[in-house]
Amino acid sequence: MKTKVAVDGGICGFKTNIHADSDDMQNITFSIASGCEKARKFGEALVAKGPVDGYAEIGAGADGVVLTTARENLKGCCAACAVPVGTFKALQVAAGLALPKDVTLTIKAE
Repeated sequence: MKTKVAVDGGICGFKTNIHADSDDMQNITFSIASGCEKARKFGEALVAKGPVDGYAEIGAGADGVVLTTARENLKGCCAACAVPVGTFKALQVAAGLALPKDVTLTIKAE
């Protein structure tokens, strides 16, 4: 299944488009385009690791390929980046493990 996730980074101003694709509903390939250099490097590192097994990724959670690659590439203030979560959600939908539904974070100082 082909899946697209658009991430608006918020205050940093960067927009990222994540494409996840699976021909067999298990092994996922990614393409990540972003105005953010760190998000692009995360995408390149993820693509270099080859197709990601969606079923194994669900079981591995934070220790899986997607989130481990994110931790390796998005450090400092970028550790709170929404791109890895969007990538994981794209994987879930591409593998047929979740239905496509928007996720919203509303952040306000009080």
